[in-house]
Amino acid sequence: MKPPFTIKDNLSPISLIVAVSCFGAALTPSLMPREPIVQAALGGIAASLGFEVALLARALWRYLEVPEVTGRIRNWWIAATLGSSLAIILYSVSKAGSWQNATRAAVDLPPLETGAPFFIFFAGALLCLFLWCCFRLAGMTRRLVSRQLDRVLPRRVGIVLSIALVGWVFWAPIDGALIRNAFRAADASFLAADIHIEPDIAQPQSSEKTGSPDALVRWEEMCRRGRQFVGTAPTIAEIAEFEDGPAMDPIRVYVGRRSAETAKERANLALQELIRTGGFARSTLVVVVPTGTGWMDPGAHDTLDFMLGGDVATVAVQYSYLTSFLSLLAHPDYGVEQASELFDAIYEYWTVLPKDSRPELYVFGLSQGAFNSQASLPLFDMLGDPIQGALWAGSPFFSRYWAHIRDNRNAGSPAWRPKFGNGSFVRVLDQYGGLEGDFTPWGADPGGFLELRERSDSELHL
Repeated sequence: MKPPFTIKDNLSPISLIVAVSCFGAALTPSLMPREPIVQAALGGIAASLGFEVALLARALWRYLEVPEVTGRIRNWWIAATLGSSLAIILYSVSKAGSWQNATRAAVDLPPLETGAPFFIFFAGALLCLFLWCCFRLAGMTRRLVSRQLDRVLPRRVGIVLSIALVGWVFWAPIDGALIRNAFRAADASFLAADIHIEPDIAQPQSSEKTGSPDALVRWEEMCRRGRQFVGTAPTIAEIAEFEDGPAMDPIRVYVGRRSAETAKERANLALQELIRTGGFARSTLVVVVPTGTGWMDPGAHDTLDFMLGGDVATVAVQYSYLTSFLSLLAHPDYGVEQASELFDAIYEYWTVLPKDSRPELYVFGLSQGAFNSQASLPLFDMLGDPIQGALWAGSPFFSRYWAHIRDNRNAGSPAWRPKFGNGSFVRVLDQYGGLEGDFTPWGADPGGFLELRERSDSELHL
């Protein structure tokens, strides 16, 4: 009788080279910088999954009875894979610091400590070893259960049933305890960082500023990213140096998640603060859905403030303490709910204002914020009184709008910069352009909107 666990069946040279390749790929630069502990976790998980997939492929190879290398050729094959694996891991670890520092420099973060790559490697290796043991334990348990079932059931039925039973036994506590507790720990960790008040960002003292002693939104409840957004806004003096005409201080309203209990209450608080600060008296009003942690991209908002001479009001509400990725896994509905409540509150107030004196209304979202903004925008409700436009940057691949426009693009346009319809309703651009071309003027023909709605209603589920 074959023992339930053998080292030979659970280790292989090809699995090793796949595992270290996945680990190295996880260290490559990302859109946003990662802390060493997060990078180590991603590397360890990627290596473990790569190892198991390679083992599964080898099991399929043997099941198909395809010949395997033996003898001296196998010895050379083992030596080559071990050497390649060592080379891959040395190269990846040596480049890990510079890869992450390049991303950190792009967002003005300090570089990693010198020992960070070694921490990433050893922490990732320990996590990979732990997961390897978990998979081996699950496999051994599955085989033991299968042998017991073989006594009363056909062999193949026992195999399928043992996989289902053991899978449920292992996944139930992971999903019910480990994952939820991990999200709670992550939420508490990010909340602690959210509460921390940076000494280099001073609280506004002008009564017209959000976060000031006279504001409806308390400074300490605005969250770390909100305080950065409000406290680092361009001043009237800085804008005056750039703008030839009259300049003014831009209005920035930000409501943190701790400012009120519910999404609706936070949205109404943002509306009241926007009214108090005179946001509806500006020529332009932008409703923003931030990223998961509440971060607001200064490259977008500072630029707009300078372009409009400060004659702009921007409003946003935080919906999570977690990063976008963790927020989508833990509470995917929070962002959409908060985005919907905020837009509905602002839009309802905006529509009752005189059309000749109210500001032009735009929406903006970045990354997960773009997805939440798209999912919450009531296009049909705005047909009678539409907003002036929307800018969604970095829409995730699961965005239904982005997928529909990409898949139904005009012939000849590339997938990474598609042209859709006549360009009067939707245009896509990247750092190399996209606004050039023979487009119908913006809003001149509602056909682009109607086409998007008629052709995608069943896909968008809006």
